[in-house]
Amino acid sequence: MRLIQPENQPQPKGHYSPGIEHNGLIYVSGQLPMSLDTREPFTGDIDAQTELALRNVEAVLHAAGSDLNHVLQMTIYVSDMELWAAVNAAYARVMGDHRPARAIVPVKDLHFDTKIEIQAIAAKKEN
Repeated sequence: MRLIQPENQPQPKGHYSPGIEHNGLIYVSGQLPMSLDTREPFTGDIDAQTELALRNVEAVLHAAGSDLNHVLQMTIYVSDMELWAAVNAAYARVMGDHRPARAIVPVKDLHFDTKIEIQAIAAKKEN
């Protein structure tokens, strides 16, 4: 088992790792729309929040030797199901033709007043 900590992401304040690699799989902890430049949560429109959360998932995957095209499953937590159409459109734009298994989970509130959090399971790229 290997802990994954991307160089460009801050150390988590909670008791968890951004990612764990085990037996060829990468488990990515829930990623919020946090700016890696400012280290601050982004609370703008849901389109931008969705893309930023996916890019943060992608950063963990890259640090583990994988990418978004190797995602097997994603779980998306969204604070308001009325946002789902915009979330889905941004998700489709970022993910392109790749369609991993996915679940959407409506939640009341997310940390830092963000509207979305995304976690993933991916396969490690074969060399």
